[in-house]
Amino acid sequence: MKKSANIKVLGKVQGVNFRYNTQVAAKQMGITGFVKNMEDGSVFIEAEGEETDLEKFIDWCHKGPSSAWVKDLKVDYKPVSGHDKFQIRY
Repeated sequence: MKKSANIKVLGKVQGVNFRYNTQVAAKQMGITGFVKNMEDGSVFIEAEGEETDLEKFIDWCHKGPSSAWVKDLKVDYKPVSGHDKFQIRY
């Protein structure tokens, strides 16, 4: 069953290729949606996928790329929007 989540990633997550690596991880795991930097220094992700794939993706977000330092992760599940790909938004 498909699920969707809004994910807010806090820590040292801008200027460390977090968005690019998130896109790569999402594509590898079959996740659709988008990632974007926020003005408060966090990264926002809207992610959709099969429940097991989405949970694996959220686990990846807890760590992020090796250049990042994830301090906290906030996940809010929401209705599926129907994204057809995963993209970086600016």
